[in-house]
Amino acid sequence: MASDSNNNDTPHGKIEKNIFILLCCIVVVAAVGGMIEILPLFKKEVSIEVVGGMRPYTPLELAGFNIYKREGCYNCHSQQIRKIAEDVERYGHYSLAAESMYDHPFAWGSKRTGPDLARIGERYSDDWHIQHLYDPRSLVPQSIMPGYPFLLNSILQTSEIQRNMEILKVLGVPYTDDDIAKYMSDIEVQLGLEIKQEMIDDFTKRYPGVKIRKFNNKSSSITELDALIAHLQSIGTKVDLKSNKGIDW
Repeated sequence: MASDSNNNDTPHGKIEKNIFILLCCIVVVAAVGGMIEILPLFKKEVSIEVVGGMRPYTPLELAGFNIYKREGCYNCHSQQIRKIAEDVERYGHYSLAAESMYDHPFAWGSKRTGPDLARIGERYSDDWHIQHLYDPRSLVPQSIMPGYPFLLNSILQTSEIQRNMEILKVLGVPYTDDDIAKYMSDIEVQLGLEIKQEMIDDFTKRYPGVKIRKFNNKSSSITELDALIAHLQSIGTKVDLKSNKGIDW
């Protein structure tokens, strides 16, 4: 009994007997531990690996990304390949944090009603995407994906793209004033509507590795389908996974 009494007189014993003091100690310890774990992640240099080839969306791809979010594609398609054998064998190299560093908000998704799209870029032809978005079951009979035939001839509204780029620049996306000023001509260049070589060279210098072609060949206009397919064809293609050091394959 004397031994128990002595233990209760120790600082540790007093803390155990007083629920308020114990609660305060728990909060302090959790707060300190949380700061040590979480605060460093606010620095991109710590939380995002350095990889070569990563670039922001072109204005056309950015418009397509906005349509992708507007139509809720991320509700049924994830965009994150986990670092487990089953995912890597089916979809390809696991996703890197750097690949979504310019996504605001990110489109990782939380379920796979349809397949993961993190490596969908250039895996299928533009014609395949046109037909799949127009009538999914014509290519995948068991698909439950709704069709988006209205995108085929829906004219792309470009009035908000410049403002969108300005906001993203404030959020840290490395768009330059030149990129923002040339957004409309960049759309025309990427679709092959502008054939001046100096403009093409300038565009590809600012957006290395970009694909230049008319993505929706069913319409001569600049359509929402052009933008969406441009976005889909760019997913997972910006980073050369095999040539970047420090990335396991």
